[in-house]
Amino acid sequence: MKLLVINPNISGDVTRLIESEARRSIRPGTELTMATAPFGVAYIETRAEAQIGGYAAMQVAAECHADHDAVVMAAFGDPGLSALREILGIPVVGMTEAALVSACQVGSRFSVIAISQRIQAWYRETISACGFSSRLASIRALDEPLAHIGRIQEDQGERLVALAERAVQDDGADVLILAGAPLAGLARSVAGRLPVPALDGVTCALHQAQALVDLGAAAPIAGSFALPPEKPCKGLPEALARLVGRDLARSVTPVG
Repeated sequence: MKLLVINPNISGDVTRLIESEARRSIRPGTELTMATAPFGVAYIETRAEAQIGGYAAMQVAAECHADHDAVVMAAFGDPGLSALREILGIPVVGMTEAALVSACQVGSRFSVIAISQRIQAWYRETISACGFSSRLASIRALDEPLAHIGRIQEDQGERLVALAERAVQDDGADVLILAGAPLAGLARSVAGRLPVPALDGVTCALHQAQALVDLGAAAPIAGSFALPPEKPCKGLPEALARLVGRDLARSVTPVG
C-alpha cells in the first residue's frame, strides 16, 4: 500500500512533523510519499488561505497521485478535500473529518485545541460542514503570536495542555482533538497528562486511509462525486488540467 500525504502549506518543518507522526501510524508494508505545497502560506488559519491551500493540494495531488492507493490531506480544516474526492479515483482522507469521526466514536462531546484565535471561524464552519456541530463542546485556542510554526509544540506546549484541561473541566469535553498539522505528535506525548483521550488528526487520517484501501470501495461513476464533465481549461498546470478538463487536447485549444 502506498499513501500520498500532502501538507498544503509551504512549511517544510511542518511536513517533517507530519511525517514523524505518520510513520508511527502505518502498518508494515505501507509506504509514504510526503509532499509540501509549492506555493501558499506558512500555515493556514483563514478562509482565503484555505482556498489557496486547497488549490496547492490539488496541484500536488494531480502531479503525484499516480501509483498511490490513497491521499491524505494533512491540514486541519481539510482544504481541497471534496474537490480531490471529485477528481481522483482513489480514497482521499482529511485530518479534520478523520479526527471528528474518531472523536465521536470515543465520547459524546469533543473539544478542539487550536493554534490561534483567528482560526476558530474556519474550524467551526468545517465542523458544521462535516455535520458534527451538535457534538462540539468548544474550541479553545492560543492567543499569542506564533513566532515559528515548526516550534509551536516546544514554545507553547504547556499552554496547549492548559487549554485542553480547561476544555474538559469547564466545557464538558469527553475527548480532545489537538488540531492542526503543527501539533502532529503532541497528543501522543501529552496523553498521560490529560484526563480524557486526546486525538491526533494525522494519526486518525493515516489509520482511516489504510482502512479505506483495505475496504476496496469502487470509485463512483454517478452521483455528486462522479468525474467532472469534460470542458476547456486555461492556465492550469498540465497534470491538473488533465484531471479537471478530462481532455488535455481540448483544454489547450482556443475556444471560438
